[in-house]
Amino acid sequence: MTSVTPDYGLLDRAGAAGMILYPRADTSPPPEGAEDLAIDVGGAAIGARFYTFDAAFPTILYFHGNGEVASDHDDISRFYEQARVNLFVAEFRGYGRSTGTPTFAALVGDAHPVVERFHALLDERGFAEPRFVMGRSLGSHPALEIAANGSARMRGLIIESGAANLRRLLGFLGAGTAQGDAEALAEAHEAKIRSITIPTLIIHGARDELIPLNHAVELHDMLDGIERELVVIPNAGHNDILWLGYREYFAALGAFVARNAG
Repeated sequence: MTSVTPDYGLLDRAGAAGMILYPRADTSPPPEGAEDLAIDVGGAAIGARFYTFDAAFPTILYFHGNGEVASDHDDISRFYEQARVNLFVAEFRGYGRSTGTPTFAALVGDAHPVVERFHALLDERGFAEPRFVMGRSLGSHPALEIAANGSARMRGLIIESGAANLRRLLGFLGAGTAQGDAEALAEAHEAKIRSITIPTLIIHGARDELIPLNHAVELHDMLDGIERELVVIPNAGHNDILWLGYREYFAALGAFVARNAG
């Protein structure tokens, strides 16, 4: 697989971090059956919460959305247990228990040491090999990075309410970014997405008010040539998608994992 490494630092230099990153601290203890971890990413420690149900189950490495933290998934994790999946939720710099200052470049770049620790931990503990990477909303960016440039041991990619398109963000930055540099970044980012070869499931709300459905359709179209599926949850917005459509959501997720775990 050809490595594609866009210069996401351009977004930080243009002021994107202040526009789109909303870190929230959290020190709540993990529930029974879960544990908190700290992952060294060089200059910061990334918090993660590992919900373990059965070492024989596949495991999802999950990157959460903006303004969210790992503990937000304490109740949600039970849906993953019912789908026969372990859940490993990774945070971002400055979010939850993580240290450091959030930047867009770190959001993407830190995914590599996170996935290395994820695999090492599962290997040390004898967890089953089927592993998947998933990103919700802002977390789609590190998930796409792993799918494009670190998917050797991943059986599939899941994107929920994903913000995969950079062109809208670059348009908001406007004068803060030279047109030629912005176009080069957008093209490199799209080339990275097109380099993904692992099976992909995209779940999106039909009435998503933050990331319109056409973004999910565009991502689906960019992944032409691989096994891919777009599941649209009727009447669901950006933040109520799970509660309005949890049956369809987890039916699709469970079927996708089972189909690609073998």
